[in-house]
Amino acid sequence: MPKTHNNLYARIVDFDNLWQAYLAARKGKRYRREVAEFSTRLEENLLNIHNHLVWESWQPGKARSFRVFEPKQRDIQAPPFADRIVHHALVRVVEPLFEKTFICHSYACRRGKGAQRAVAAVQALLRASCRNNPSPYILKADIKSYFASIRHDVLFAAIERVISCEKTLALWRRISAAYGHDGGVGLPVGALTSQLSANILLNQVDHELNDGMGVRGYVRYMDDTVVVAPNKTAASESLAAMREVAGRHGLTLNPKTAIFPVARGVDFCGYRTWPTHILPRKKNIARARRELRTLARLTDEGQVSPAAVPLRVDSFLAYAKHCNAHRTTAGILNDINYKGGVPCRSAIMS
Repeated sequence: MPKTHNNLYARIVDFDNLWQAYLAARKGKRYRREVAEFSTRLEENLLNIHNHLVWESWQPGKARSFRVFEPKQRDIQAPPFADRIVHHALVRVVEPLFEKTFICHSYACRRGKGAQRAVAAVQALLRASCRNNPSPYILKADIKSYFASIRHDVLFAAIERVISCEKTLALWRRISAAYGHDGGVGLPVGALTSQLSANILLNQVDHELNDGMGVRGYVRYMDDTVVVAPNKTAASESLAAMREVAGRHGLTLNPKTAIFPVARGVDFCGYRTWPTHILPRKKNIARARRELRTLARLTDEGQVSPAAVPLRVDSFLAYAKHCNAHRTTAGILNDINYKGGVPCRSAIMS
């Protein structure tokens, strides 16, 4: 049994920790209405949160629910700003304790990781496998409705392998049961604690597959997993192992899970990756082209500030620079010749 950590609650509810949590929750959102309203009486509001946490009377507020459709349809539960401060306060203390247990090739919601590094890791595995094997195969898998299917009893069994502080666990359980997920199954997609919780549960799957069942060539970004196997038989064995381990944790693989040769490339983390090159995902290119054309038209008509277009262009360029997309990028920028010229056109030459 690994070492567990106790006496964490005092650090979580410490006023300085709540202040830092407020700054983290406010970052990039300080001009939103609920953030501005909270900040006008900042000391009073933080003291109120602090007192409720100290007396263990804090209760989650009502989340704002909405639906997004990119990259796929998701139902989001966005906790109120005051709740997000509590989430940050909890994560600031407990995340480092779990971070040291995570495998190297887990890339979601971790400092120094991210989607681009996950893609680079997959390409490195593809290159190595092609050098060493005549016909390597890829297993591409993900969990069906992952956040909605997480069982709280299974999750907290994993959490309690690291944390034994009862007050911290009680706070975490209260957050996990909030925002429409009080039936013991499912986590709110829009909560910071959900990201950490989701990584903790799948970290158990990672270790059981890597350490216990010998699965190699493994890269995970949240519930999306790629395994680069030396041949089709090895890929099939990895799939069987993944189904078994996921089932033990109350999870089910998506029916779209597939095994295919390396020559087909793998669609992962927003890019299509081969051993020799990386291309942008076709859906991402189509969406960027559509959005930029619309922005350019609205700018020409005077309905949108011209400053909006360079911001969206820069976002697209930041995505495109990580893959072989020079011609695609130039074509999209040429498409949005609105009055005054294409913004940031010189950026594609850098």
